[in-house]
Amino acid sequence: MSELKLEFVGKQVKDMYGTFMGKVVGIITDTDGSIESVGVDCGSAGLKQLPYEQLLVQGDYVIYIPRWRLDAQKILRQKSLTLQRIKGLQDIVAENDLMKDDAEVVYLKYEKRLRDLGENEKSVNEKLEARLNELDTENKSIKTVLFDAKLQFRSNEITEEAYQQISTHTNELIEHINIEKSEITNVRLRLAQQTLENTALAPRLPNTPSIAKAADGGESSQQLESKPTVSSPSQLVSATENIATENIATEKSREDKIITKTTKRESDSDSNWLNQVIQNE
Repeated sequence: MSELKLEFVGKQVKDMYGTFMGKVVGIITDTDGSIESVGVDCGSAGLKQLPYEQLLVQGDYVIYIPRWRLDAQKILRQKSLTLQRIKGLQDIVAENDLMKDDAEVVYLKYEKRLRDLGENEKSVNEKLEARLNELDTENKSIKTVLFDAKLQFRSNEITEEAYQQISTHTNELIEHINIEKSEITNVRLRLAQQTLENTALAPRLPNTPSIAKAADGGESSQQLESKPTVSSPSQLVSATENIATENIATEKSREDKIITKTTKRESDSDSNWLNQVIQNE
């Protein structure tokens, strides 16, 4: 078995927001020996096959990247590059009207490409909206567990230590949800802001990062994580089309500034809500 395959077997798997998912028990390979998926024991949820391109090895852990995230980053990168090229063609024609006929043929190509990306963007936005709904449902379920634990503690059914453990774990899950929701909101905003008008207004600076890197979200995310920096082998970077794996640590620090405020407000709100319910005991 190759060293790359051995990197996975036996490692714990958690999503990029810090929630544990299970343990790697095996891998599925193609006839050429390349990895197709990784088998993860998820306890009562059974054995799940996670796509190889959505996994990154980091130390003793395997980090799972949600599909919506890869799709969104790909659209951001492609749309940014297409808009930049359309803007470039417009600049060429503006500087030399004799190039108009030649530029028009190329312009039509990128205009069609932009329309096609618009359809893909619509599909991605639908997935993001569906994921937000899922997260809202999970959030309500977690708060129900926390509330019930507090009632059990106040009625002397469980000890304070047990309640504090439940509170710690549920608040961690709520924080992970808030982080993911913040990232989704940020991605949707960036998609909406990617227009030809905004591209035309953007200043051209020397020695700026590549369009692909900027589109992958220097300021956003792989972003957000309350998770550690991900280091992946070159094969993983290639499998995920270089979708900003090196940006995870940088984006984390930027997103955390926003997320910390959001999480604190929601945590204070939750606390007030629970206290009001039991205040009349």
